[in-house]
Amino acid sequence: MSDIARILADSRIIAVVGLSANPHRPSFEVAAFLQARGYRILPVNPGSAGQDILGELCHATLAEAAAAVAPARIDIVDCFRKAEDIMPIARQAIAVKAGCLWMQLGIVNEEAAALARAAGLRVVMNHCPKIELTR
Repeated sequence: MSDIARILADSRIIAVVGLSANPHRPSFEVAAFLQARGYRILPVNPGSAGQDILGELCHATLAEAAAAVAPARIDIVDCFRKAEDIMPIARQAIAVKAGCLWMQLGIVNEEAAALARAAGLRVVMNHCPKIELTR
């Protein structure tokens, strides 16, 4: 089993950073797919905080999302943000003791990846969990 397959098999709670309430956006489509596959989705988007997205309360920060599921932890932080916006998300993922920092297709940030790995997080870059689950 590949590392990506193992991460997905071992995970249950996924915080989706940058999740849009617009059903035509890739973040919504991927999150809905993951939710249909049995994952708990935690929307994280400061612009939509307090709203429901896919039946879940949207949080402004990863810290708020982590507090909402405590004592459980966020298994994957799935990032729908530009590569240059990943470093602060990596720091937040480390702070909440997430299991994995996952950067979507087209997103690569080696500095954030190195920081996350040094803190013990698994890292996936330039992959989509929806695509990986359908393989």
